[in-house]
Amino acid sequence: MASDTTSIQNQQPSKMKKTLSLAGLTINAMALIAPGAFLWITIQVQAAQKDPAGFSTASDIWFGLLVALILSFLTAASYAWLSKRYPESGAGSSYYFAQRAWLDRGSSNRSARNAKFAVGWLSHLYYWVYPGVMVAFMAVLLSWVLQTLGFAVSPFAQIAIAFAFATVTGYIAYRGIQGSTKTNLLLNIVQLTMLVGVTIMALAYRFLNPNLSFEFSNIGSIVIPHNASHVLFQATIAILVLVGFETATALTAEAKNPKDVPRAVVLSLAIQGAFAYLFAYFGFLAWISKDGLAAAAASSAPYGDMVRNLGNVFFGGNGFILMMIVAVVVLAAILGTTLACMNTGVRVTYAISSDTEVPRQLSKMNPQYATPGVGIWVMTLISAIIGAFGALSVINLTAICLLSNVGTFILYGLTNFVAMLAFAKERSSILKRRIVPLLGLSANVLMLGVVVWLGLLGGGDSAWEALFALAGTAIWLLLGLVYFRVNSRTQSSPLFPFPGLEPTNDKKTRYTTRKDQGGF
Repeated sequence: MASDTTSIQNQQPSKMKKTLSLAGLTINAMALIAPGAFLWITIQVQAAQKDPAGFSTASDIWFGLLVALILSFLTAASYAWLSKRYPESGAGSSYYFAQRAWLDRGSSNRSARNAKFAVGWLSHLYYWVYPGVMVAFMAVLLSWVLQTLGFAVSPFAQIAIAFAFATVTGYIAYRGIQGSTKTNLLLNIVQLTMLVGVTIMALAYRFLNPNLSFEFSNIGSIVIPHNASHVLFQATIAILVLVGFETATALTAEAKNPKDVPRAVVLSLAIQGAFAYLFAYFGFLAWISKDGLAAAAASSAPYGDMVRNLGNVFFGGNGFILMMIVAVVVLAAILGTTLACMNTGVRVTYAISSDTEVPRQLSKMNPQYATPGVGIWVMTLISAIIGAFGALSVINLTAICLLSNVGTFILYGLTNFVAMLAFAKERSSILKRRIVPLLGLSANVLMLGVVVWLGLLGGGDSAWEALFALAGTAIWLLLGLVYFRVNSRTQSSPLFPFPGLEPTNDKKTRYTTRKDQGGF
């Protein structure tokens, strides 16, 4: 076993550099949970959603977001605790956690291999589809900006925009995480400043015009649930805007201090999710006029419409200029989000590829920038294809969003299950050992059930979108089973090199572990 792990280490031409502080880890995770971008690009999808009976679910946008946020915090706690227990995880994240949890319970190498492959393979439904979703959003937004300025944008032009944007983002990722971090820091500052300013104007507009007719006549009704099933339907979309907090765990190999990783997981979600999103969505829903949600479902840029209205009111009719300024900020924020999810996805793939469970070419490092170059360019191509498909219609866009979200629910659910296994025998609180991981697992399973519900019982576009996501998931599962069966016959599983682990004399080659370092 030792010779196998040594062989893996020697085959790597270079290693990732430890350059990220707590701020750097948090900034990269925050860039993926980019509220300035998502408020512009997801409001239409959320406003357009309908239940199986054909009724709009849009009145429960805010509470659906809150449910998704609670689900995210439960999962974030599991990620934070696991990253503290296994600070040597490198870029492996959930893939590494799964293997270690099985081995620590005394399972055989074969069981650990099955577990880690299942988690690693299924994680690609999230990590490799999500960047494509962002590419699609960029193509849609940039097309809208060009059309607003008077330029005609054909479907072919939208496809070209998707491929061009994916290429630019891939090139930035190829040059290394430090450049990405500096870019994301600036983008986070700019978009949060914009977000707070616009939301304050939206609330001021509401309170200065009490005689106007608004979608929510009572401002308090924005934050209460109106229909339980509609809340769940909205949460299946809202999870898209919150994922990314776990990004920090895939950057452990580049963290100056691995102890900063669990803090970054929680901080990023608290700042972007608990503060920015709940505040900004409340402002948008407070501003929107009577029957405005139906109009938002038909608009290519509902948030842009709001900014234009507010600019005309507060800046002497200069709403168009303000809208274009905000659109540029959003375009930059989407760049940061796409860059962050590419950086995360390719590093998880790098870890799995280094472990021979996906093609080894994907872990080939570029010696100049210390980045997995082949993996980045493969992801760039896949993102461009998915993005081009999603940009062609709001139906396609919703379908790839759901596919990414299904991958998210599966990965998050499995990670919560791994946390239950990892902490089951610890002398820690029942909250950590059972309650939080079990609630996180249950919530993710519930969200998967809602997507299935939409697919089986829904009608029209909603059913097609859900069935697309389910079919894509099934195909990926089948490919994984076939690949694993073939690969496991031709490749032995050397297992990750575990610092601090020594093989025992047990014939099953199990491992002894270091004493647990405690909870988060």
